[in-house]
Amino acid sequence: GSAGSPYSIKVRSYFRYKDIDHVWLVRNTPELAKEHQKHSKLPLVPTVVCPDGRGLQDSTPIIETVEALVPQPSIHPADSTLRFLSELLEEFADEWGNKWMMHLRWYSAASGPSAEAYSRKIAAELCSGVPIDSEGLQDRVTTVAAGFKERMLDRGFTVGSNATTAPIIERSYLDTIVLLDAHLATRPFIFGRSPSLADFGLAGQLYQCFTDVLAGEQM
Repeated sequence: GSAGSPYSIKVRSYFRYKDIDHVWLVRNTPELAKEHQKHSKLPLVPTVVCPDGRGLQDSTPIIETVEALVPQPSIHPADSTLRFLSELLEEFADEWGNKWMMHLRWYSAASGPSAEAYSRKIAAELCSGVPIDSEGLQDRVTTVAAGFKERMLDRGFTVGSNATTAPIIERSYLDTIVLLDAHLATRPFIFGRSPSLADFGLAGQLYQCFTDVLAGEQM
């Protein structure tokens, strides 16, 4: 996984809630990168390697697969209507909530500090597999950060971020924060006393927003 991936955080949070033994690994050495390729159909995180050697990808199918194996405590409301709403909100988080994070991190008019800070953070993660006193490490982090930032700044089209959609995405983020703040004032989770699929989906995206400069200040 990666600390900068909302979907990795989503799955890790789910594993922690279910008290499922797991080891968190990042692709910070050639050996781990090769191991990831071995178990992944796509070069994306999260990837879960099961005890039987199967590789699982895509956060929602990962959670669905594990939930069938470890059904308690359930993350699905008992009421069928609430379960539908939970699944709908999780889909909203995965597909629309990701636009908040990506747009405010990389593509808004005020994203400069966020892009710079995140690029440095992800570069440090990718370079963390060598001793901290390794010669040239700081230069390597700087080079990786610059390359990562350059690559990401050209990808606004992947989340539909442009001059026309920017106000819609930014307003949607702020509106959602206000609504959740009011809703969660009287309950610990969206549907009551325990987390649902919706909570894990939204938390993954909003955690990333919280840890970024621009979106975190707004939150």
